[in-house]
Amino acid sequence: MNTVTPIITTDTSSDAMKALLDRQRASFLREGPPSIETRTDRIDRVIALLVDHKDAIASALSDDFGSRSVEASLLLDVFTCVGSLKYAKAHLAEWLRPEQHEALFPDAVAEVVYQPKGVVGILSPWNFPYQLALAPLAGILAAGNRAMIKPSEVTPASAALMAELIAGAFDETEISVVQGGPATGTAFTSLAFDHLIFTGGTAVAHHVMRAAAENLTPLTLELGGKSPVIVGRSADLADAARRVMTVKTLNAGQICLAPDHVYVPEESVEAFAGHAVAAVGAMYPALKENPDYTSIVNARHHARIQGLIDDARAKGARIVEINPAAENFSQQSAHRMPPTLILDPTEDMRVQQEEIFGPVLPVLPYRDIADVIDRINAKPRPLALYYFSRDQQEEARVLDNTTSGGVTVNDCMSHVTAEGLPFGGVGHSGMGAYHGKFGFLAFSHPRAVYHQSKMVEAEYMMRPPYGEAMRGFLAAAICK
Repeated sequence: MNTVTPIITTDTSSDAMKALLDRQRASFLREGPPSIETRTDRIDRVIALLVDHKDAIASALSDDFGSRSVEASLLLDVFTCVGSLKYAKAHLAEWLRPEQHEALFPDAVAEVVYQPKGVVGILSPWNFPYQLALAPLAGILAAGNRAMIKPSEVTPASAALMAELIAGAFDETEISVVQGGPATGTAFTSLAFDHLIFTGGTAVAHHVMRAAAENLTPLTLELGGKSPVIVGRSADLADAARRVMTVKTLNAGQICLAPDHVYVPEESVEAFAGHAVAAVGAMYPALKENPDYTSIVNARHHARIQGLIDDARAKGARIVEINPAAENFSQQSAHRMPPTLILDPTEDMRVQQEEIFGPVLPVLPYRDIADVIDRINAKPRPLALYYFSRDQQEEARVLDNTTSGGVTVNDCMSHVTAEGLPFGGVGHSGMGAYHGKFGFLAFSHPRAVYHQSKMVEAEYMMRPPYGEAMRGFLAAAICK
């Protein structure tokens, strides 16, 4: 692994960050589009950083969350990043080839050449501090760009370690990390990046987009929303409940792609709830000090999620707390929260209006699939939709008549594991997509390059005076 003398950016004032951006852009302009070898070397250095320091990364994540499964951290924050980077490396030469297109004259050459944009800003969240800060580097570095990363202040140990590791592996003009709180984040979004990717909540995205508009900075927004699950009548109910609860309890539901609520045939609600309780008990015989069960990241978020449950209870919902060992959670070493089902929810409950981002699952009964489709379409478009069924006609009906960032059929979240598929939202759940070639394209400028024909007609075609030849050409060419 190539190493440099670590220079960790500590001055995060607006002027200091602008100066850092200027240094990166000046270095980018001096170097020009980097070679495949340089791009590959940079990707390899990120991979080595993750592999060599995976244990320290998992430890920092556990410190930040109070308790987080080592295996979950290695899977979701390290393995996923390494996979994205290796995929980009394997396909880099293919992606960089100019695309040939039809030209007006047979000996003209029309092609698209993909240029790096320059310096990309990454504003990343706290729920997967490494995955959502470093996985975008697969497309960013493959495209030949530099990057500045602003990780979340909610996970300070992870942010500090990331700054140290990046500074040890990269010159600050290649990749740098700036740490700080909300004020730093606000100043970061106001910088004149050549592209900015923000992963986080929809409410903050409005401010990010406004700040980027001042510089006409192109954006990729990876947001969230309330991703619905539909359990069709032909589905294996136990299998559906198990798969839903597996992802709903992963990282304690603190995932932008987590199932937010589930539509179940009205005659199957009680059975689904029973299967969900059994599934959680099989995965987590006890919860309170279980190293496999992640804590809510801090007291503020714990109180917010508990407030959703309390509001639903006060408004008449049935609350099913899944607590297999009947443990008392009032005193614990972290902020763990038992998975909770909310039965008989109504639209006036906060849990139906806000993104949950925790291990709480409203279960909504339905009679007809058309009603479910209407209810989904009446709300902002979600980041994901999950559909369980063995009825292919109904599946086609659901997929054709709803819109979401992505879809997984007969599972939850699996579509994001296919690196070749685009990952992104639509409407309130995001703008733009990355992963695989879609990341390379998002962080590249598709430059049109045209080599003119040597034919005489190519030179004289548009030059006056226009005579009978031109009029004859136009008459023949403009036709049905």
